[in-house]
Amino acid sequence: MLTTGEAREPRFGFIISKQVGNAVIRNTVRRRLKAVCAGAIADVPEGTDVVIRALPASASATFADLDADVTRCLARLSHGRVTA
Repeated sequence: MLTTGEAREPRFGFIISKQVGNAVIRNTVRRRLKAVCAGAIADVPEGTDVVIRALPASASATFADLDADVTRCLARLSHGRVTA
């Protein structure tokens, strides 16, 4: 996560390799992550870039599991643990 300080909406990027599964599974994981991030965008500081790398275990994770993991990681932003 990188906070640029720019006056713009937060941006999210996703890395989902073929190790996660076939195209259908990868797209399902991507859509779930996009939905989780859309719901959490209000809690992310302005001008922040977030890149999420999906591990192979995300293929069998439920929406609730992905939501909990992303929420836990984004909570670090509010605690000032931002890396450059």
